[in-house]
Amino acid sequence: MEQTSSTYTVSALKYRPQKWDAVVGQEGVTRTLMQAIEQNQVAQAYLFCGPRGVGKTTSARIFARAINDFDASSTEDYAFNVFELDAASNNKVEDIRSIVDQVRIPPQRGKYKVYIIDEVHMLSQAAFNAFLKTLEEPPPHAVFILATTEKHKILPTILSRCQIFDFNRITVNDMVIHLQGICQHEGIEAEEEALHVVAVKADGALRDALSIFDQLVAFAGKKLTYDVVAEHLHVLDHQTYFEIVRCALSSEVAPALLVLDGIIARGFDPHHFIAGLGSHLRSLLVCKDASTLQLMEGTDDIRKQFSEQATQTDLLFLVRALDHVNQADVQYRGSNHQRLLVELTLMQICSLKGADKKKT
Repeated sequence: MEQTSSTYTVSALKYRPQKWDAVVGQEGVTRTLMQAIEQNQVAQAYLFCGPRGVGKTTSARIFARAINDFDASSTEDYAFNVFELDAASNNKVEDIRSIVDQVRIPPQRGKYKVYIIDEVHMLSQAAFNAFLKTLEEPPPHAVFILATTEKHKILPTILSRCQIFDFNRITVNDMVIHLQGICQHEGIEAEEEALHVVAVKADGALRDALSIFDQLVAFAGKKLTYDVVAEHLHVLDHQTYFEIVRCALSSEVAPALLVLDGIIARGFDPHHFIAGLGSHLRSLLVCKDASTLQLMEGTDDIRKQFSEQATQTDLLFLVRALDHVNQADVQYRGSNHQRLLVELTLMQICSLKGADKKKT
């Protein structure tokens, strides 16, 4: 799994999976591909779709090795049989014609010649047209693996000739487990809550999570705490939002505005605060029912804190507060007084409980 090198190697390359069981968060795809190889049912064209950084190109490389029975360390055999093209920078018809000319020649080693075309949606219309005939009737030794982040831009005629695999966004828990394995291997002491912040920030892309992780290790060394990670990534901690909701439940407008002022003084954008408050209220909402608790992503300690505060809130308060936050989010960019808009939203949320008491 690890590549030995005298120079520094980023984690995304150092821990790039070389076997199926090392691919993170794509069990359905990897299981189907493994079964296809075992049953000798290898198709001649595949389309791997999904967000960036979820393992499309990595899975294509593992698949190319597996169908040729190449060892993971055999770079020479791989270079003879597997050809990679980045369509983002090689999207002209001449680039595709060079592949069409090569594809007729049988492989010198192994059983298949594999052509991996990344970001295939970037090909020009002429390049797509030049590619169609070869994709429809390829020689038996050729396998095409197309990868894209934007399936809707692929021509229907291309889609109809491929087996399509949709890669999922990688869950926060899967990312945290993977990062914990890297920390153990590298001798890094990291709090689970700190790695959770990294995983949330990566937004489903493992490659982004590993880049952020490298950046944090370079900044903080071999010990990653929640406070250090939150500060470096400029993320508002959970306790800030717990305090805002506490103020709202007590109808304390002034303390809530002072918390907001402190947040802005620390350099946070008010819109960032509003988005985070919406996420916090949503987490409280899902924690109110045991059946929706699984929708809450976080460590056991954080879940416990959310569950405790959720018992102090009622459903109507959370729905109204979320409605106010959503309206502020929609109106923020068009507002000439953005801070006032956020402050007004806080005042409205902090007034919800008082208004209910007056009605009663």
